[in-house]
Amino acid sequence: MMLAITALTACAANGTRTHVVSVDVPANLAVPAGQVRRSEVTAAGVQIYQCSTTAGTNGTSAKFDWVFKGPEAELFDSAGTKIGKHYGGPTWESNDGSTVVGEVKARADGPDASAIPWLLLTAKANQGEGVFGKTMSIQRVSTVGGKAPESGCDAASVGAPTRVAYKATYFFYAKAG
Repeated sequence: MMLAITALTACAANGTRTHVVSVDVPANLAVPAGQVRRSEVTAAGVQIYQCSTTAGTNGTSAKFDWVFKGPEAELFDSAGTKIGKHYGGPTWESNDGSTVVGEVKARADGPDASAIPWLLLTAKANQGEGVFGKTMSIQRVSTVGGKAPESGCDAASVGAPTRVAYKATYFFYAKAG
């Protein structure tokens, strides 16, 4: 089951008209009742991975995999103005000083199989009175890119990082009222 999330894009300073964008979100990514969307931001940056190895067992060879370390992205409002940053934790930090640290509660593959999954996160820590200060839930949707490489992690590259470009939309929810 998919839920339709409607996003309004505000008028830009040049007078362009508002338009409505609908995002179909899987039901398992629905926010709890009593929460309403308070903000929407676009993230552009990288997902950081590190080449890691797991020792083989019972005579099998060691296994090499890219392990997720964290995001590093800038956050933009609907007019394209930078309003903050996103980094490990995962943490979203607004230019107004407020932050929210999230914890993944659910994930779902988005329509782009080559992109990182869509997520539902709950706030485990908030700071400040600004835009992220009262956030209770976060949805990551409309992802582009960001998946770990399928190759390049081997014995010679253990410990090496790689940075994979990604974009996503984040919806931030707080208690209604």
